Amino acid sequence: MKIGIFRLFDRASWGLSVMNLYIVKELFLPFLFGMGIFTSLGLSIGAVFELIRQVTDSGLFWGVAAKVLILKMPEYIVLAFPMSILLATLMTYSRLASDSELIALRSIGVNVYRLIMPAIAFSLCIVTITFLFNDFVAPAANYQASVTLKEALGKTRPSFQTENILFDEYANIEKNGETREVLSRLFYAEEFDGEQMKNLTVLDRSPGSVSQIVTARSAKWNVLENIWDFYDGTIYLVGIDGSYNNIVRFQHQQLSLPQTALEITKKGKKTKEMNIFEAQEYLEVIKHSNDDSRVRKWQVRIQGKIAVPFACLVFALIGAVLGIQPQNSSKTTSFGICIGLIFTYYLLSFICESLGISGALPPWVAAWLPNFLGLSAAGGLLAKATDG
Repeated sequence: MKIGIFRLFDRASWGLSVMNLYIVKELFLPFLFGMGIFTSLGLSIGAVFELIRQVTDSGLFWGVAAKVLILKMPEYIVLAFPMSILLATLMTYSRLASDSELIALRSIGVNVYRLIMPAIAFSLCIVTITFLFNDFVAPAANYQASVTLKEALGKTRPSFQTENILFDEYANIEKNGETREVLSRLFYAEEFDGEQMKNLTVLDRSPGSVSQIVTARSAKWNVLENIWDFYDGTIYLVGIDGSYNNIVRFQHQQLSLPQTALEITKKGKKTKEMNIFEAQEYLEVIKHSNDDSRVRKWQVRIQGKIAVPFACLVFALIGAVLGIQPQNSSKTTSFGICIGLIFTYYLLSFICESLGISGALPPWVAAWLPNFLGLSAAGGLLAKATDG
C-alpha cells in the first residue's frame, strides 16, 4: 500500500482535486499503451497486408506504400481511442482495487461516484479529440491516401459520374382530398465529361401531368446566371389529352432546372472521406431522389460521425465500474474483458447500422443505440457497486 500517496488525500490540507490528478495520471500511461497496441493492430489488419500485396503483385513502390500507410493511420487512431480508454480505465481501477487504494479512499468518505469522476473527465477530453480526428483529420487523410494509391497504380478515375446521370424529383399533390407524392420531373443524361452533359432527355410533369419533353444533344450549367444552357435540341409541348400541341426546335435554350442533377454526379468521395459538413451537403442533394435506402444510409453514417466519439465516454464508465470490482484485479482479466466488450459493441453497431439502413430503426436510433445500451449497462453496474 502506498501510504505516502494516501497522505495526499487529506481533504483538510489538499482537497479531493489531488485525487483527481492522481487517477488521471494513472490513466494516462495505460491509455497510451492501448493507443499503440490497437492502432498497430488496426493498421496491420486493415492496411499493411493489403499494401504488401500491392507491392508484390502490382509493383507499388515501397515509398508510396509507406506514405499511404501514414495517411491511413488517422482512421485507425479514431478506432483506437474508445478501445484504449476502456483498457486504461479497466487496468487503472483494477490496479487501485488490488493495491487496496480504493478501500482506503472509501474509508475516508470518497464514494463510488466520486471515484469515477476523473475517468469521466478524462474521457470527455478524449471525446473532443476523437471528434476532431474523426471529422477533420481522418476524412482528409483517407481521401489523400485513396488518390495517392490510385495514381501510383495508374488507376486514376474521374471524381464524378461519367454516364447514365439520372435525377428524379417528386412533389406532393392533392387529389380527391388525399395528398400523394408523384413524379414532377425526370432528368436523364447519357454521358458527362465534367463540364458538359450529352444526349439529354427531360420530362416535365410539374402541373401533375406531362406538360413538356425536352431533348438536347448537350447541356451545360451556367455558373454566372445559375441556369442550364441546352444546345441543339427539341421541346415537345404536350396537351392534357397526351397529344403534341407544338414542337419547337432550338440551337440554344436556357431552362430553369435545379443544379441537383449536376451535384449528384459528384461521387468521388466515400463516406469515410467526407467530413460531417460535406456529408450533410451530399445528403441534401440525394434527398431529392427517390432512393430511400441510399438516403437512410447517409443519415445513419452522418449520425455515426457524432455517435462514435461518445463511445469513449461509454467505455470509460463501463471500464471504471468494472475495474472497481475486486474480482477484476488481474491485468489478464482486464484485457480479456476489454476485448469482449469491444467485440460486443462493434457487433451491435454493425447490426444497428444495418437495421437503420433497412428502415427498421430511425437513423439516429441506429447510430446511437449502442451508446444508449452501453450507458444503461454502466448505470446498472454503477448502482450495483454503490449498493455493495
